[in-house]
This record gives sequence, C-alpha cells and structure tokens, in this order.
Amino acid sequence: MRRKFIITLWSILASVVAFVAIVVFLIWNGLIGYMPDMEDLQNPVDRFASQVYSADGKLMGMWNVGNQNRIHVDFSKISPYVIEALVATEDARYYEHSGVDFVAIGRALVKRGIMGQQSAGGGSTITQQLAKQLYSERAHSTKERLMQKPIEWIIAIKLERNFTKEEIVTMYLDQFDFLHNAVGIKNAANTYFSKEPKDLTLEEAAMLVGLCKNPSYFNPRRYPERCQERRNVVLQQMEKAGYISHAQYRESAAKPLELHFKQKEVTAGIAPYFREYLRKYMMMEHPRRENYPSWNYTKFYIDSVAWANDPLAGWCNKNLKKDGTPYDVHKDGLKIYTTIDTRMQRYAEQAMLEHLAKHLQPAFTEANKYKPNAPFSTHTSQAQVDAILERSIKNSPRWYRMRDAGYSEKEIRESFYKKTDMSVFSYNGMVDKEMTPFDSIRYIKSFLRSGFCSLEARTGQVKAYVGGVDFFNFEYDMVGEGRRQVGSTIKPYLYSLAVENGMTPCDPIANVSAYPSWHVKGAGGGSLPLRNALKRSLNGASTQLMKRFSYDGSVFKEFLHRSYGINLPGVAPTPTLCLGSCEISLLEMVSAYTAFVNQGIRCAPLMVTRIEDRTGQVVARFDSRVNEAISAESSYKMLDMLQGVINGGTGSRLRYVYNLKGQMAGKTGTTNMQSDGWFMGLTPSLVSGCWVGGEDRDIHFDSTAMGQGASMALPIFGLYIKKVFADTTLPYREDEEFSIPEFFNPCGKSKDYDEEEDDFSIEDVFE
Repeated sequence: MRRKFIITLWSILASVVAFVAIVVFLIWNGLIGYMPDMEDLQNPVDRFASQVYSADGKLMGMWNVGNQNRIHVDFSKISPYVIEALVATEDARYYEHSGVDFVAIGRALVKRGIMGQQSAGGGSTITQQLAKQLYSERAHSTKERLMQKPIEWIIAIKLERNFTKEEIVTMYLDQFDFLHNAVGIKNAANTYFSKEPKDLTLEEAAMLVGLCKNPSYFNPRRYPERCQERRNVVLQQMEKAGYISHAQYRESAAKPLELHFKQKEVTAGIAPYFREYLRKYMMMEHPRRENYPSWNYTKFYIDSVAWANDPLAGWCNKNLKKDGTPYDVHKDGLKIYTTIDTRMQRYAEQAMLEHLAKHLQPAFTEANKYKPNAPFSTHTSQAQVDAILERSIKNSPRWYRMRDAGYSEKEIRESFYKKTDMSVFSYNGMVDKEMTPFDSIRYIKSFLRSGFCSLEARTGQVKAYVGGVDFFNFEYDMVGEGRRQVGSTIKPYLYSLAVENGMTPCDPIANVSAYPSWHVKGAGGGSLPLRNALKRSLNGASTQLMKRFSYDGSVFKEFLHRSYGINLPGVAPTPTLCLGSCEISLLEMVSAYTAFVNQGIRCAPLMVTRIEDRTGQVVARFDSRVNEAISAESSYKMLDMLQGVINGGTGSRLRYVYNLKGQMAGKTGTTNMQSDGWFMGLTPSLVSGCWVGGEDRDIHFDSTAMGQGASMALPIFGLYIKKVFADTTLPYREDEEFSIPEFFNPCGKSKDYDEEEDDFSIEDVFE
C-alpha cells in the first residue's frame, strides 16, 4: 500500500514536471501566447521603418511597427541618475538575477500573501516589466490570464539571454508611457523638462522614475503634491541602495517640482492626416465584400475602384519583394517620396487653426450657450440627441476595451457616468480635467471639424492635405475618408453638363422650381443669364437645368462618374442631385474641379512620385492619371462663370475681405440647416477645397449668416492662398492668369455684346 502511494506521488510529480516542461516548450517557441521577435527588439523603432519625404526634401515622418511615438536613446545618452533611480526603486537585485527574481517572488509571497504586509514589495523585475509591455495581446478569459504570467517569465528569460543589462533597461525606458503622449525616456525628458535624457538632474530623474508606478495617479500636472511625495520615495530608495548620500537625499527632497512642460503630439511629424491616409492606402488589401461591414458598401466600392485604377492603391500587396512576399511599410525600410510641399502644408494648417480657433469656434461656443441640447441644433429633438450619444458611447474605445475585458454591459454603462481624470482638447493645448466619459463625449462634439486640400491643377499633385484641426483628438480624416453632402458645390458639374450640350454663360434660365411639388429655397421667379444664376447660386435655375438635361438624375449621376471620377455607390438617381444632396469626399471634389482649370482635363490625386527600397533602388514611379472630363471650350465657359462667383457673387469676400486681386474662380456650398459649409477655390495653378461642419449633421449653426460656406469654409482658403502668394520661394503668383485663348468669347457673340447687369448685393449670398 505504501509502495503504491509512493509510486502515485512520483507519477503525479513526473506528470506535473512533464506538463510544465511541455508548456514551457510551447511558450518558448511561440506556440502558446505571444512571443516577440528578439531580432526586432534590438532596434525597437527605426531599423526597418519606412521614411516619408516631402516634395521639397523634408523628412515628414516614419512608419514603424506599432506606429508608436517612440524614439530610441542609447544607454550612454541617459543620465546615470535615471538608471540608478529605476534600479533602486523597481528592482534592487537587477544586476544579480537572470530575468526572474525567485528570491523577490518568495519574499513577496511570504510577506504579502502570508503576513499581509502591503508594503512588502512585489516580485516583478525590470525585465519582467519590459516583457509585460511587449506582451501586447489582451487576455480575454481566466485561462488566458493564468497563462499570461508564465509567458512574461519566458519572455524575460529570453530577453536576458539575448541582451545585456544595459540594453534591457534602455528598452524598458524606451517602451514606458510616461503620460501626455510621452512614450519613452526621450519624449518624457522633452515633455516634462524640455531637455535631453542625458541632462536630467537627480530630482528630475527621480520624478520620472516615480511615474513608473502609476503615471496617472502621480500625474505631476494634476497632482503635483502627490507626485513630489512619490519622487521623494524614489530618492529614499536611492539612498537605501547607496546611490546617493543622506545629505543629497535631504537636499533633493526639499526642492519643489520644477516642470518646463511642453506636450508633444503623438503624431509628431509633417501632415499626419496625409501620412496616415497614405499608409492605409498603400497597405490596402484586395477589397472583398465579406471584409467590410454590411452597412459600409460605399467604402468597399470606392476601395475596389481605387484598387483597379490606381497603382498606388494597395501597392504593398500588388508588388512582391525578391523573396516573394508582399512589401510592408512598417518593416521594409522603404523611402516614399510624396508630392506634399511642407511650406504649403504649414500654411494650410495655420489657416485652418487661425479661422477656427480665433473666429469660428468662439462664435459657435457663444451660440451654444443657451441651447438646452448644446452642441446640437435647437431643431434636434431629445430623442435624436439620445440616439446620437448612444451610438457614440457604443463606438468609443472605452466601450470596446471594457467589453473585451469581460465587463457586463451594465458595468460598462455605469463607468461612463463616473468622474475620472482625463486630458481633453482645447485650442490652447491639452487640458487636465475631471469629468465623466459621457460628458467628455459631449464636450469633444462641441468642436467644429474641418478638412482642407490643395492640388496642383495640371498634375494633380497633392500639395497640402489637412484632414482636421488636431490628429490626436480628431483622428477621423475629413479629406480622404469623410463624405458629406456637398450642397451648391455640385452645381458647376451640372452647369458643365449644360454647356457641353450647347448652352453658353449668356443663355437665359428661369429661377423657378422645375418640379411643382418641390419648395425650392431662393427660387423667386424671373429669368437671368446662366452666368448670373451660378454667381448667385440660385436653386431654381439648377432644377431647370436638371429637368432639361437629366430629368430623373440618371444622366447627371453617370456624367459625374464618367467625367469627374465621382463615385456615388448606393445613391439612387434623383433630381435632388442638382442641389448637392449626395455625399462626396473632399479629395474627390478637389480632383474633379481641376477639369475647369486644366482645359477640361481632370487630374486624379497624385500623392507619391517614387518609392525606393532600403538599398536606394527605385522600385516604383508614379505619374499623373488624367481623363477628359469636358471639352476645352466648355472649361473656358465654366471658368468665365466661376470667376463671376468671386467677382461679385457668393465668393466675393475673397475680394473685399482678403483683398485678393488676381484671377480667381470658385464656388461656395451650404447644405440644409447649415450642416455643411464648403468652398472650392481655383487659381491658375492650384485647385483647393475646404469643408467645415460638426461631427454629426445635427451639430451646426442655426443662423445662415454664420453657417453658410462663405462664412465657415471660404476664409480658410482666403488665409491659405494669401500665405502661398506671399512666399516668393513658391512658384505660384497672384498675377498669374488662367489659360484661356485671348479672343475666346464665352457667349459666342461679338465682343461688344452688352450683357444685362445682374442686380446683386451681399445679402444674396445666402444659399
């Protein structure tokens, strides 16, 4: 009996040992859980990063694995105080163990687990903490959570076998998120003290290391006293470990926190919206309907068209390296040479911020003061507001994180109404506040959004691309990804259909609704020349043209796609297209308008001119993609009418507010209830477009005076083009003229034809 009992015990022990050995083997070889590539860790940021360059030779940014805001710093360039503080506080036996400190684990188990001493310390080493940072997969079940710790141990042991102690502690400091977008010790030193890591003083190093315990809890911006107490604990640990004397401790502990705070954007670099759009565009996979949500057929259709027609769309997956695998912009060290001009990009960003921050947003905030449902319109019902906010809650990162972590819906909802510390956007920089996540959703919706894009008319080269006011806080790109109703900016396409079919700018058109059942705003009756109807953006005249050339909208829809490259998947042909009821991206709109400047030739957006591999060999070149949208003669007629919009029409503010004297054409656009404000601006060399509106269509100005395109979007173009013209290093001049034959007569009559003057005043700009 005893022999049988002993054999059973040994069998159990052997089984346990065998089981542990098998699990260790599987984890070690990455068959269970996540095992990072040790070779990649040697250069955590830029060994294989692709570099993105501007047309004027500036490094715009890099794409790396994880797309993180980290900058590698050599061990020799980190203040010794930082290393000493980290070791003394987080892992006193760091130089004695091999990744896992079983002495510390045993001590923690006895003192914390058995004796209940909360201050006994933990058993996690610096190497294990680095392993935990690298263990990127989230545990979704109890089983996965139980496996996470041994996986971290194995990663820690592998780290110790592959790297020196100096390299490991450097990687830890490179990886750690010190809050306020300061990932890594270099960004942390820059953000909190405006200096390099090697220049950190004893007190500064102790403060930063103190954040490693819990950066949010010890946030020096929100809780300076709490942070100072934690800093002094670190100093005490340094004294205990023998790194500093008692006198040094007393002197440093008595000093106050002295921050020189300057937050760095997570998207550090030039044109972040453009770079992100380009990254996704190049990495696009072959579109398959099953890979898109059922509700997003539009995205599937547009991606499919791009994949078929644009060599740059999905370039990484369309082309193979010498080893037969697709390219990856995160790992293959490519050099991508774009068409962006950093000067013009800067002017576009400045123009958007100047108009929104100084003028439009303050006016919108003031208008919202007395709205019960602010920032939503007074015309929006409580039920509609509740539905919008419910969608925002369920689409928020917090909802997804908590759902994936196993929280119930009730627990998730309750968390949205508990106050918490957070940093929120303001035009004066990020602001630390205590508010509920629900209130933060409403707060962020109170800011107007915008998009701006500028193309070179004859090549389609994208010179400036601003997808929003702040990429970190408003990541959704309103140039290439966002689609909004275009309002009256669609009218030039309709008018071009008319001139393609024989009409001239001087032909009369009635300003009366052509569809008896419609109540068309501004259709006041009478007849006037086509030129003046477009100048005043009269809706009645547009319905007359629609009925004459495309009664049900089918001809017009097909014309938009065939001639101007505008995709309207899922949009049924309807006469309301003549008033801009359809949703189009800003990038499509700007590209389409190039036909008016470019003798009828429409240029597709050109974002990249060439790509080089890591050896410097050119692996791809890209040229302009063009098609004939309308005849050259029709384009001259359209330029005649679109110049009228600026010279006394709805875009005349460019003349009397921004004092622009040169030849210029354009079109304003405003949708129902002022939900969207548009402006398309044309110079002889550049075509630019701007959109302004709320995150949701129910967030808008209630007054037409402030909510129309001439007030919301036109000023951004005006500010931008003035800056471009003022820069003599750029090839664009205000005195440049449109390429129209000298003796071309848009009306086909003698030059002494005296057109009846249109009685126009600035009050008529409302669309």
